[in-house]
Amino acid sequence: MLMKVYKSNEIKNIALLGADGSGKTTLTESLLFESGQIVRRGRITQKNTVSDYFPVEQDYGYSVFSTVFHTEWKGKKLNIIDCPGSDDFVGAATTAMAVTDTTVLLIAGARGVEVGTQNHFRYTEKLRKPVIFLVNQLDDEKCDYEQILNDLQIVYGPKVVPVQYPISTGPEFNALIDVILMKKLSWPAEGGKPVVEEIPADQLEQAQAMHKVLVEAAAENDETLMEKFFETEQLTEDEMREGIRKGLVTRSIYPVFCVCAGKNMGVGRLMEFLGNVVPFVDEMPAVHNTRGEIVPVDNDSPASLFFFKTGIEPHIGEVQYFKVMSGSVAEGDDLTNADRGSKERISQLFVCAGAQREKVERLHAGDIGCTVKLKDVRTGNTLNAKDVDHRFNFIKYPNSKYTRAIRAVNEAETEKMMAALSRMHQEDPTWIVEQSKELRQILIHGQGEFHLRTLKWRLENIDKIAVEFSEQRIPYRETITRAARADYRHKKQSGGAGQFGEVHLIVEPYSEGMPEPTVYKFDNQEIRIAVKGKEEIDLEWGGKLVFINSVVGGAIDSRFMPAILKGVMSRMEQGPLTGSYARDVRVIVYDGKMHPVDSNELSFMLAGRNAFSQAFKEAGPKVLEPIYDVEVFVPADKMGDVMGDLQGRRGMIVGMESENGYEKLQAKVPLKEMANYATSLSSLSGGRASFIMKFASYELVPGDIQQILVVEHEKEQQES
Repeated sequence: MLMKVYKSNEIKNIALLGADGSGKTTLTESLLFESGQIVRRGRITQKNTVSDYFPVEQDYGYSVFSTVFHTEWKGKKLNIIDCPGSDDFVGAATTAMAVTDTTVLLIAGARGVEVGTQNHFRYTEKLRKPVIFLVNQLDDEKCDYEQILNDLQIVYGPKVVPVQYPISTGPEFNALIDVILMKKLSWPAEGGKPVVEEIPADQLEQAQAMHKVLVEAAAENDETLMEKFFETEQLTEDEMREGIRKGLVTRSIYPVFCVCAGKNMGVGRLMEFLGNVVPFVDEMPAVHNTRGEIVPVDNDSPASLFFFKTGIEPHIGEVQYFKVMSGSVAEGDDLTNADRGSKERISQLFVCAGAQREKVERLHAGDIGCTVKLKDVRTGNTLNAKDVDHRFNFIKYPNSKYTRAIRAVNEAETEKMMAALSRMHQEDPTWIVEQSKELRQILIHGQGEFHLRTLKWRLENIDKIAVEFSEQRIPYRETITRAARADYRHKKQSGGAGQFGEVHLIVEPYSEGMPEPTVYKFDNQEIRIAVKGKEEIDLEWGGKLVFINSVVGGAIDSRFMPAILKGVMSRMEQGPLTGSYARDVRVIVYDGKMHPVDSNELSFMLAGRNAFSQAFKEAGPKVLEPIYDVEVFVPADKMGDVMGDLQGRRGMIVGMESENGYEKLQAKVPLKEMANYATSLSSLSGGRASFIMKFASYELVPGDIQQILVVEHEKEQQES
């Protein structure tokens, strides 16, 4: 039987987030069980859950990929994406938040607000997504609900409003006070359906106070409700729901719910709230395409599908997950890939529940589904119906912060390894593969050690390719610190036509906005410059080469200038100190000689290359290293340890500030010192700190380090 087709005003899209161990996978089982989607709740220990169904997840015991599933609740469809908790797999969380509308942010009862909570909330801020806080594991003996609520209100302010609170926490937990319903809900030891009762006398005062705060918070989001509240200080249950829904959309209220997902206590009430109060897809702000045009959630517009996730599954191959951005799609529809120009037919259409797929004949705007057997669709592509040309790029992935060089143990499997890596990048775009010509390495960039360890596990266990990781080489640069001159004559005579070219040139450091050259002095010899021609070359590896022709009197024919430049460029690609790329150099060719018969392009290319090389070595050459801006989010009690560690990595602290209960350290750190930082920071902070990094600039390396690098390069040259 085909599943019912839902319209945009019947669909809700929800992301399930939370730090590792907060219970998202267990909650997923309870949500599906409550809605009747499954008849028996799976357990992580038994490896039979709807989420975490990939072998790597079952082997490691934590989520690696997001799991898309749906459930039907009283005539509404809820699409829910269960996301990995580890910051290493933040790509999945970023994607889920971008294609859903509301975020349910789980908090582990025993641990409270932690760095994972902070990181995920920060992403919801950037994307302006509604947030519901969900305190889970209330039966943990270390759970202190009042402290968690207090911390949430300190960090996120008065927008944090409890909808429920437990009468007690710990192993004896079995009852909540619900301040929307103004009822007590209690459960038998095995969980399930609650007993609904009047609030006991000893809880009534607290419940009424919380109810009043909630009513006021709901009323603030609607003028009509506000007027009624001022008159009566009361709202009906439906009016409260309406006020909370509007407050969620504008992020002016963050409701707090309570569950014990492991015992299925409170989950049914959460489902009611998700079904009754969370905004529908057509109530959220419309998305813009890449041209900045609004794309309304409209069932009657031409179809446009955005592909946000690719899964690779045994016996099936690629499973492509998409969101219907506008219009509707049915089996048999022919669409065009806006990014690749290819035509695609949607031969099969499914809705998802983890590894299970259910056929559906049509999906409308705002809905989420999947398909198989597409010819040429990649993550991030858009498929459009005729006369539509939408493209979308609203998913912004975080910068990489952990890099390793990778090689196949058996070199003959390199090509097979590259194909597997390319496929894995489709599944998780934060696994980035780079073939570095400069470093002569294949690099894998990711979010942390776990992230890359998972990639290695999959290559070795699924693709059967043995691989090795090693530290990446550092992309140093070379430049000069003073002006120098050199001349070089290339002459070769061996019967017949010979080779002859002579080049005199000056090199000097280049900086943006420097004046044109006029006169130089070397060994009491004055050289006057008259600029005849100038080329500014933006180097693909960063920085500039400025090449000036100042030859007068026809000493070198202008037709040989491109050959001289070619010779200079070939030496820029291999600096004399460490063999690294050179940058930020101005070269002035001011004189030379040519032969009417023997001069040719090759002669002047070699003369230019050698003259440049000699001058560069005399111009105070220096090695530059890449410096990164690093932001570390760290609990206050670990601040000193983290600062000391950064300074030990030659880091320069440039700023400190408090942000939502955490300290934010800003530093500039050489890339060379960041190789194992993700692992070290986790160890230093007990997993409670996180960081982001991005390239800032190239700076001179200290003299002692330059000497080591030069010696290492000379040794490599001798060995090769």
